[in-house]
Parts: sequence; C-alpha cells; structure tokens
Amino acid sequence: MDAQYWDEKYGGSDQLFSGAPNPVLVAEAAGLAPGQALDVGCGEGADALWLARRGWRVTAVDISRTALERAAATAAAADGVEGRVAWARTDLTATPPPVGAFDLVSAHYFPLPRERQHTALRGLLAAVAPGGTLLFTGHDLADLPPREELGVDPYDYYQPGDIAELLDDDWAVLVDETRPRTTPAPAGTHHTHDTVLRARRPR
Repeated sequence: MDAQYWDEKYGGSDQLFSGAPNPVLVAEAAGLAPGQALDVGCGEGADALWLARRGWRVTAVDISRTALERAAATAAAADGVEGRVAWARTDLTATPPPVGAFDLVSAHYFPLPRERQHTALRGLLAAVAPGGTLLFTGHDLADLPPREELGVDPYDYYQPGDIAELLDDDWAVLVDETRPRTTPAPAGTHHTHDTVLRARRPR
C-alpha cells in the first residue's frame, strides 16, 4: 500500500468516497473544543473540512498526491474553511509528525503497519498535545473476507484495541469498543461494525 497503490486507487474513479465525514469522527469529536488537528490519511478531505468548519485548524496528510489534489480542489470551492486546512503529502511511516503539536490526532481506517519497535505508532502518539485526544477507528476484523480474498493480512496492521494496550498508564482511555456502523457499508464490502479507540493524553 505505497503511494503508487493509493494514487492508482484514487485515480480509478472521479470520487472514491462519499464526501461525508466519518460518523465516528462526528460522534466523538463534536464536543471537543477546537484547536490544532492532524487528519491522518485524509483522502479526499471530508474529515478535514468537517473539522475546519467547526473552527479547527487542520493539518491533513496523505501519501497519495491524487487524493490531496482532489481534497484541495474541494476545499477551494467550500465555504467556511479558507486558510484552516494545510494539505501535506507525507508518509507517516517514514516521517513522524511534530511532537505535542495537535489537540486531536484523528485516523480512520488508516493502514498503519505493525512494527516490532512501534516507531511510526509512537510518533503518532507523541504528536498528541498534553490534554489532547487520540481518535483511531478501524473495521471490525470479523467483517473482513479471508486474507486470500482481501489480498492483505489485516493482522499486519494496528487495530484500535492493539493501540489501547500499548498506551502508557497515564493515558485515559475513554472509548475502546466495537460498535455498529451508522451509515451503509462502502460498495462491495460487508463492513457492519467499527472498532473505535478514543483516548486523552494527560496534561
């Protein structure tokens, strides 16, 4: 799942996703005070724009240039977001975000590969500012087809529950659960449940 893979995936259609923000983001972040947000794997930008309209300043990162160009074009035509989103092509498995810079680090269905030393994951955790929130959402593995059909092994990637177990004791885990999706599954899939982690870093 490198840059070429994602550019080809986005380039295969005029619009890959619905254009609506992830329902988990809406449910979990609606009550947070706006600040600085990192949108991990921002894709076509729906989450970043939702946050920006609510007063957040967003750094939206993705490995796909195609996705970022599409997101920036959508933002240019949108109301209430001017100057609030910075789009950046970044491979977070190689380049960690700034330490302690974000009041919200939000990642939805982001395929973060497992590592023995958890280097990339620890980079994301370190990016959460004191008192800030980590929000990480995945597909319930029970909904996924066999790996032979899927083409990848989902256990090669961090799941929200895995991350919860790796957090230091001083983090406050507010949500660590599997819940039904509130929107239809993407076309061609059977995703009926999400796994959700929401945790707050101590001040």
